[in-house]
Amino acid sequence: MALDISTWDLACKFNNTDHHTELNGTDRLIVRRGQPFTINLYLNSGSYQPGATQLYIEAETGPQPVEQYGTRAVFNLSDEIDSTRWSAAVTSPPADTVCLSICAAPDAPIGRYILTLDGRFQFEFILLFNPWCPRDVVYMDSEEKLGEYVLAQDGIIFRGDAKYPIPLAWDFGQFEEGMLDACLRILDMNPKHRKNPGKDCSGRRNVIYVTRVLSAMINSNDQDNGVLEGCWRDTFDGGVSPMSWRSSVDILKTWDRSSCMAVRYGQCWVFAAVACTVARALGIPCRVVTNYLSAHDTNSNLIIERYVNEKGEPIGTSKDMIWNYHCWVESWMTRPDLPPGFDGWQASDPTPQEKSEGVYCCGPVPVRAIKEGELTLKYDAAFVFAEVNADLVYFLKYKDGSTKKIVNDQKVGQKISTKSVGRDEREDITHLYKYPEGSPEERKVFEKANHQNKLLQEQANPGLHVDIKLSAGIKKGCDFDVFAIATNNTQEEKKCRLVFASRAVSYTGVTGKECGFKDLLNVELAPGAERKVPLRLNYSKYCNNLTEDNLIRLGALLIDYSTREAVMAMRDVVLDNPEIKIRILGEPKENRKLAAELTLQNPLQEPLQGCCFTIEGANLTGGNSITEKLDCGIEPGQEAKVKIYFTPTQSGLRKLLVDFDSDKLGHVRGYRNVIIGK
Repeated sequence: MALDISTWDLACKFNNTDHHTELNGTDRLIVRRGQPFTINLYLNSGSYQPGATQLYIEAETGPQPVEQYGTRAVFNLSDEIDSTRWSAAVTSPPADTVCLSICAAPDAPIGRYILTLDGRFQFEFILLFNPWCPRDVVYMDSEEKLGEYVLAQDGIIFRGDAKYPIPLAWDFGQFEEGMLDACLRILDMNPKHRKNPGKDCSGRRNVIYVTRVLSAMINSNDQDNGVLEGCWRDTFDGGVSPMSWRSSVDILKTWDRSSCMAVRYGQCWVFAAVACTVARALGIPCRVVTNYLSAHDTNSNLIIERYVNEKGEPIGTSKDMIWNYHCWVESWMTRPDLPPGFDGWQASDPTPQEKSEGVYCCGPVPVRAIKEGELTLKYDAAFVFAEVNADLVYFLKYKDGSTKKIVNDQKVGQKISTKSVGRDEREDITHLYKYPEGSPEERKVFEKANHQNKLLQEQANPGLHVDIKLSAGIKKGCDFDVFAIATNNTQEEKKCRLVFASRAVSYTGVTGKECGFKDLLNVELAPGAERKVPLRLNYSKYCNNLTEDNLIRLGALLIDYSTREAVMAMRDVVLDNPEIKIRILGEPKENRKLAAELTLQNPLQEPLQGCCFTIEGANLTGGNSITEKLDCGIEPGQEAKVKIYFTPTQSGLRKLLVDFDSDKLGHVRGYRNVIIGK
């Protein structure tokens, strides 16, 4: 006996809330796999009769749904829900309203679905991964972690330097209006979908496949309608500086509205942030990770070689790079395709560096595989292993053409960082990628990975040592001193040459113009003696040489005349931007207008022109940025001050992101946590 259905109610508010998707809105049905949802059927006549009433149900996704590939499911009413497969059951007593509970299989493809009842009645819904479902491969058993890695719409990304990590607040905004549709469109635009849509939609059952597609589609290097175009030049013609972005929302909206033309421009933290937004939107627990002193080993020999001349200047060219930091993402999943022991966090990298299986993508690879040196495991384990373990070797090339290896204690893969769960502090996760330095476990890993250079390395101690110290409170706009400290740990007097140089540098390690230089040809060091050599860096000299990264690289090269041995120290100075003071005026409540009072003092020795403040925040500014320009210039030491009004739309803890820009001082960032009441 069939049901005589008149109308139905998808109970979007109830279902979306139950499935943790209500922040996407409650005007359409968005549910997660492996978890029942309920729809109400209103009958013209008759009632549901247990054992007698029949209902034929079809669930289909993609343009070519086929049962064999999991993109089409056909099922009837059962006595109760079976959460291991597509199933349906009536949960209400016999009446003219039928509560129909439906459950998608925990391994069903994600995406847009059409559900058909008895071949006549159709409605649409969206199905996502379900990290709350123990049978889903993305299951995470901590509500606190789910709140951070799936539901949090803002977070912290770490930039700066290993000795001075700088937190950057970011608006992931995965639940803002239009974001889920843009994320699903990314899947539909990928070349695999255009080549074979049926097979691609079937592949969306598999979070490993989806993660790999996202890694390729966040960048546009394959001319594949990817989201972002990278640019590591000094100028950003035809687009905006990667430093300009505060939010994934602006980027994804721009891509979606421009017929999927790549947005210009991104760099690693922007690629990673957008990938994190898309993963969280689709239901994959995800976090952005920063690796300080990150290696890019193009020839896979796990060695990054550098040559300098007697003035400490880099010579020669190499595609191998050491970046000050590099950001990628980790996604949480099980790995049934690999041997046991490799479930959990998987690293993937959407920044285009090297091709993997013919496409610019990287991962997912188990973080555990990197730690254990299992370089044959899928995907791209060797490349990620090199990013955190490659050996950095410097050679001094003399004028006569001879070379000497320089003793240098810089280590690749330091302070691997992510935002702490529920707090804005930095969590150090280096131990997840590497065993402690010098431990027996570390040596076993290097043996397994055939890292010969590390295995042969002995702790060289030539007796001479050089170090670099900084003065306190180095800020952009001030003159300051840095110090090279040369030490003679031998029992004999040493005559040396000390070269102390500084250059502007980008975060990718590309050095620019000189900011200060000292070459002492006759440094005499008695046994056990130490000499401190200052180098003055003046704003008037470095101001026009800096890149947007606000970094100056210091290098101290100490050459022993008697043995021609050399030791070197390198250190980067991060020039602090001034603080933006943020005051919230008014009582923070849902749908009530607030004002942010923003103040910044000009720290430079020259006036600022073209000043403006911009604010943005998930559920605070309606998915848009709000900008206020100042009418006049700001003299040295004077304050720039504005009020910007905004209306929060959701209660809870939110981040208000603030950006200050001007002709001489740009991309100054700040943020304020705001608790919005109901």
